[in-house]
Amino acid sequence: MDRSIDRRSLLKSAAALPALSFLPMGCASLGPSATESIILRPKKPAVVRGAFFYPPAEVVSTGQFEDNWRHEKWFTYPGNQFYPQEQQAKFTDQVRTMTADLDLKLDIDEKAIYTAKGIQAFIDDIQTNKPDALLLFNFYNTLSARLAPVLEAFDGPIIVYHPVGANHQLPPKHFMTAPRVQYIHSIENWPALERGLRSVHAHNRLVQSTMLRISGQYKERTRQVDAASGATIQCIPADEFNDCFDAVQLTPELEKMARSVRARARRVDDLKEKAFLDAVRSHEAVRQIMDRYEADAITIACLFLKHRKPCLSFAVNNGNLIPCGCENHYDGTLTLMLGAGLLNRGGFLHNPEFDTEENRYFATHCTCTTKIHGPKGKDVPYILRPFFHQAPKTLALDVQWPTGEPVTVMKYHAGKQALDAWRGKVVSCPKAPPTGGCATRVLIEMDDVDDICQIYPGPHPILFAGDHVRQAKTYADLYSLEIRTNG
Repeated sequence: MDRSIDRRSLLKSAAALPALSFLPMGCASLGPSATESIILRPKKPAVVRGAFFYPPAEVVSTGQFEDNWRHEKWFTYPGNQFYPQEQQAKFTDQVRTMTADLDLKLDIDEKAIYTAKGIQAFIDDIQTNKPDALLLFNFYNTLSARLAPVLEAFDGPIIVYHPVGANHQLPPKHFMTAPRVQYIHSIENWPALERGLRSVHAHNRLVQSTMLRISGQYKERTRQVDAASGATIQCIPADEFNDCFDAVQLTPELEKMARSVRARARRVDDLKEKAFLDAVRSHEAVRQIMDRYEADAITIACLFLKHRKPCLSFAVNNGNLIPCGCENHYDGTLTLMLGAGLLNRGGFLHNPEFDTEENRYFATHCTCTTKIHGPKGKDVPYILRPFFHQAPKTLALDVQWPTGEPVTVMKYHAGKQALDAWRGKVVSCPKAPPTGGCATRVLIEMDDVDDICQIYPGPHPILFAGDHVRQAKTYADLYSLEIRTNG
């Protein structure tokens, strides 16, 4: 697909497509057009400057390499059977493959760097033409110390790949302790490389994104760039969303969406037809207001919108990687935005609760996506029931997370430059009653946590399906975030 397609035209032509995510059981699977319709404004790719560091064999064999072994024409680790040119070709192909769908532009030197002059020229270049990140492959033991000035000269994220066997004794301390560095000392560890590159991709998307915040506390429109996250924040009064909702007329497509949502549910509890029609009208209002401000994400002070509450819309959009956060909560919505780029999946913004007798975590709220495994994953089952807190009885999803599912609770605290990432697994989705809370309720056993209350990340963290602690830690390392985790 041409990623430069005008977002306004694309969204208008695809207004009803998210409904396809809720086709009844047995219908055709989600088609490509439905997933393509959620592409937001194209982002400028992050430039990743890459280089390989090793001397060619002929340089070492003729005693021309600048180290203490040159008189013996000696190959230090990894030795003369490592064939670094072939390794460079393999690594370059792997990196290009794993970044094909990411917003990254790779600028990797074809020729290896191995002289003091060459390293200084590389430093001069990255200072004159500063990239967004560095990707350094160190294939030679005696070059490790000479790369320390490169780390010192660049104040952005740096991925250093150092193969096992290309080092002698303990790994270099400056690689292991330098700030903003992901140091990979491993054997063809493609997942680790992808974690680093995906972190750069996610951060690049975040700083180019616009979050739309809607609340009755805003009396006029304001727009500013947030210093902590780099995202643009557009604030508008709630009346503007309310007027947008009130102007939405039911169309055959929206009525079809309402029927599809009902048809796929395992059960419908205590909801009248008006709740379904209001839910799809709110979905259309969310689409229109995001289109109006060219927003990449949205959060609304939604508790007092009465029949206009966007619980269904937020569930659908989060599953399609359009971050939507409840209650005008900035950090929670920011975490959804980070998760979309970092993990390629939507999450469940929730309120934390705790079973202190069984030492378990309890996540509960009203806007959980059914696509917990990403836009191309299968929908998990759900029940439809009213929002728990006030009349009128608006539609919310009671999503049934699979027992035993590995999960990660994350929260990005932008102002504190900190990240929570806690790993666990689903115990059950308890019924209400005997539990309370809200429409979706997930009980979780956290790994290696003695006092479950100590992990409290504050209001509205995000529950993601899957174990993403290592990915979160990589992002934290590259962007100088303090991380709390059990990983």
